[in-house]
Amino acid sequence: MNKNITESVVYIGVDDKYLGLFESQYDVPNGVSYNSYLIKDEKYAIMDSVDSRETYQWFDNIDAALEGKTPDYIIIQHMEPDHSGSLKDLLEKFPEIKVVGNAKTFAMMSQFFDFDLTDRKVIVKDGDTLELGKHTLKFTTAPMVHWPEVMVTYDTADKILFTADAFGKFGTLDTDEDWACEARRYYFNIVGKYGMQVQALLKKSAALDIKVICPLHGPVLSENLDYYIGKYNTWSSYEPEDKGVTIAYASIHGNTGNAAKKLAEMLQSKGVEKVSVFDLARDDMAEAIEDAFRYDRLVLAAASYDGGVFMPMHDFLSRLAHKGYKKRTIAFVENGTWAPSAMKTMKAIVDTMKDITVCENSVSFKSVLKDSDTQNLEKLADELTK
Repeated sequence: MNKNITESVVYIGVDDKYLGLFESQYDVPNGVSYNSYLIKDEKYAIMDSVDSRETYQWFDNIDAALEGKTPDYIIIQHMEPDHSGSLKDLLEKFPEIKVVGNAKTFAMMSQFFDFDLTDRKVIVKDGDTLELGKHTLKFTTAPMVHWPEVMVTYDTADKILFTADAFGKFGTLDTDEDWACEARRYYFNIVGKYGMQVQALLKKSAALDIKVICPLHGPVLSENLDYYIGKYNTWSSYEPEDKGVTIAYASIHGNTGNAAKKLAEMLQSKGVEKVSVFDLARDDMAEAIEDAFRYDRLVLAAASYDGGVFMPMHDFLSRLAHKGYKKRTIAFVENGTWAPSAMKTMKAIVDTMKDITVCENSVSFKSVLKDSDTQNLEKLADELTK
């Protein structure tokens, strides 16, 4: 699929409609795009490769865009295999093409591939430029967004910022869906741990006159850029995006789940408009992570298990802690038939998180909800709506 982004910049990426799990862990029902771009000037430069799953379609797109020309450069902003998987094949297809990257890029490249880059390697540093003719490319290192070798590239002619994985999203380009939902799920599950590094990149980029953002996944962004940059600023500063409550529950026989749903009904009856409920044993864990970061309040409801907590909840909390969860209000609901232990285990993990406010009205019940337990849930609902 080729598409002119400007008169001299062409989209040559590919859609992968058949990938079931991105990075072998994230469900992608609408697939994913591997974006690549061609800049046509006195010198021709390809921006990034694609996953090896789509090498041949990528080659078709390259050949159509080149119209008989030969590319001079392949610029590698990110060495992750979904963006470098076809690099070896490209170098064999175009023996004269030069490879542009930073020192960390080439260190990683030698780990993934065994090929001789003598006389074909162009090493750039933060702030270096590459002249293509009318187009001057300026490179900015963006370590840990979300790998250490990442860099972004600014085209001074067309005022395009090529952003590597930043501003990316799940879903193929022909998928008709809201950008924010799948971009948010992508960000918090993949990039989320590195908010400080994303903030550093946003500050570096603030001085640039950006008209177009070209990420390595998802659509090219050319309108209302303040909206997308604003989302990234909120996400990377760990501030809640919206007021609302996420209820995440881990229920063995359904009784803890019933309590979670009962609490959701109470909250909605008290005027909380945004309440999302997740069964951690069955629902998409990545979506639960997304909403936990999106809203300002989180309820953790879990059954006790083997002197700890039912494992789906342990997995959920471990992921939250790993991604740097902070600046939220958290409430606990536990179920334990003979030895309640879920709350203690959950609190121990939450205690490792920063800037967390814990609700006073925790709820502990045994086996199934009784009237007194429902009253305690009501107190918790009142506290969550203050």
